[in-house]
Amino acid sequence: MKRVAVVLGVLLVMTGSAGCVSSGKFNRLKAEQALLQSERTKTQLQADQLAKENAKLKEDTQRLQEEMQALSAERDSLQKTHEEAVTQYDAITKQLAAEVDKGNLQIRQYKNMLTVDVAEKIFFASGSATIKPTGQEVLRKVGAALASYPDKSIHVVGHTDNVPLKGRITNWELSAMRATHVVRFLQEQCSIDPTRLVAAGRSEYQPVAPNDTPEGRQKNRRIEITLMDKGVGESTPQQVSSATPEE
Repeated sequence: MKRVAVVLGVLLVMTGSAGCVSSGKFNRLKAEQALLQSERTKTQLQADQLAKENAKLKEDTQRLQEEMQALSAERDSLQKTHEEAVTQYDAITKQLAAEVDKGNLQIRQYKNMLTVDVAEKIFFASGSATIKPTGQEVLRKVGAALASYPDKSIHVVGHTDNVPLKGRITNWELSAMRATHVVRFLQEQCSIDPTRLVAAGRSEYQPVAPNDTPEGRQKNRRIEITLMDKGVGESTPQQVSSATPEE
C-alpha cells in the first residue's frame, strides 16, 4: 500500500511538471505571434507608404511629360512665328529697297519687330508737323508695305534733337504732333486699320547720336515706324543691317 502511494506521488509530480512546460511554451508562442503580427503591420504600413510614393512619382512624371510637351509646342510655335516674321520682314525690305538705296529710309530688325527709320527732312520742314509732298510719297510706299500684315500693330514714334524750338511749342509737342500726323496719314491715305496704330513722341530723350554736332542732331530728328506683334510692349530695337533681316 505504501508503494502504491509513492508511485501515485511520482505520477502527480510528473503531471504537474508537464502542465508547467506546456503553459510556458504557449506563452512564448503567443508572444512570438504578437511580435510577428506587429512586424506584419509595420511591413504593411511601409508597403502602403511606398505605394503612395510610387503613385505620386507617376503623377509627377506624367505632369513633367505634359509640361515638356507644352514647352516643346510653345518652342515650335515661337520658332514658326519667328520664321514667319523673318519672311515678312524680308518681303518688306525688298519692297522698300529702292527707298533704302536712295537714303530715304533705314530698316532695322530686333527679334520679332521691324523698324523703318525716316529722316525728319524727308517728312517735315524744320519745326513743322505737316508732312511734305515728298514725305507723303515715301510714306505711301511704307504704308503699302505695312498694310499687308494685318496681324501686326504699327507704332509711330517721333524724335527730335535737343535744340529748343522758338515760340511756345516744345520738342515734346512737336515729336508727338509729327507722330500723330503720320498715323493719320496711314489711316486716311493708306487705309490702315486705326486699331493697329499707335502714336507717341519721345522728344529729345532717345537719341541715336550725340547732339553736339549738326550731323548727330540730324540723325536724332527722325520718325520711327515699327511693325510688331499685337500686344507686345515697347522695346528698344537694336540696329542691324538695313538690307538684311536678323537671322
